[in-house]
Formats: sequence, C-alpha cells, structure tokens
Amino acid sequence: MNWNDWEVVWKQQELPRGADADVAKLRETFEVQSRQLAKSRLVRDVAEASAGILVSVVMAGIWWRQGRAGWPIGVAIALTLGVTGVFLRERRRAQRARVGPEAPVLTRLEAEIAELQHQRRLLMGMGKWSLAPLGAAIVIGCLTIARSRPAWDPARDPRFLGAYFLFCALLFWVVWLMNRRAVRQRVEPRIAAWEKLRSALLAP
Repeated sequence: MNWNDWEVVWKQQELPRGADADVAKLRETFEVQSRQLAKSRLVRDVAEASAGILVSVVMAGIWWRQGRAGWPIGVAIALTLGVTGVFLRERRRAQRARVGPEAPVLTRLEAEIAELQHQRRLLMGMGKWSLAPLGAAIVIGCLTIARSRPAWDPARDPRFLGAYFLFCALLFWVVWLMNRRAVRQRVEPRIAAWEKLRSALLAP
C-alpha cells in the first residue's frame, strides 16, 4: 500500500503559497483547487482500499494452501483489512461531509478547511493506524511462510529475514517522512491560505 500515490497527484498541482497568497487569486482558484483536492483524495482512498483487498485475497490463498498451520496469516489479514477499512471509512465520511455547489462560498470554504485539518491529522497519525499494523502483518506473514518452508530453503535463514525486515522498516520510514513533508509543504500552507480567504470574506 503506497501513500505516495496521493503525493504524486498533489505534485501535479502548484504548491500553495500559504498566508502569503493573494486573496483575489484565492477567490478565483478556490473552486478548481477544491475539486482537484477532492479528486486526489478519491484516488488515494480507492487505490489504497483496492490494494488492501487484493493483498488480503493473496494472503488468504497462502493460508488456504498451508492449512491449519497457517492460522497466523489470519491475523495478518485482519490487520491489513483494518487499514483498508480506514480508507473505506474515509470515503463514506467524505461523502457525508460533502457540501454541494449550491451552498454559499463561505460554507464551502469552511468545509474545505475542516477537511484539510482532518487530512493533516490523518497523515500525521499514519504511523500508528497504518504503518504499524501493516508492518506487523508483514512480520507475521513472513514468519508463518518461512516456518512452513523446508530447512534448506533460504527463506528460513534468519539473516535473510532480518535483511528483509530491515528493508521494509527503511521503506516505511521513508514513506512516513514523505507524508510529513507533504503535510508541511502542501496541507498546512493551503490551510493557511484558505483561512486567509475566509478572513477576507468575513471582513466588513
């Protein structure tokens, strides 16, 4: 599951200028930016949920081939589906919180600010609700598979497993850093810019 898919979509957009942004330009581009952000979140949620379901199906097939001895893979599947459920929940929440185009601009702007603040919390906490359970699922799945392999199989070599787990840990750390950078460079400046636009709209 690759959170960087969302960042790729965002990189196709101009970096937000934050509180330094021109209010007139913010008024002009708000609708377009709002639609782009909604589309990027949709792409992320669908892609991540689909990947989680696919991985779970593959693990279920491995468990079936291993029989009763592969029962720990069921725990790995549960962890993976738990993360998948977050993205499915995000889709349902986004649909419920959606404000129609007929709503006043200020109402839509406040909804977008609230959504971005939610996305910031989501991304900043991904280590706990996403990376940690997925990392545990990888460890459980690999150890269960290795246990069923013949003694001569390299997959049972502790050095091989240690190197693989280290690689996964480094990969997860990079993903964690990249998402925090996305928050600093894209989410927080856009919140600041739209809060500035909101203040301008509320000004007498």
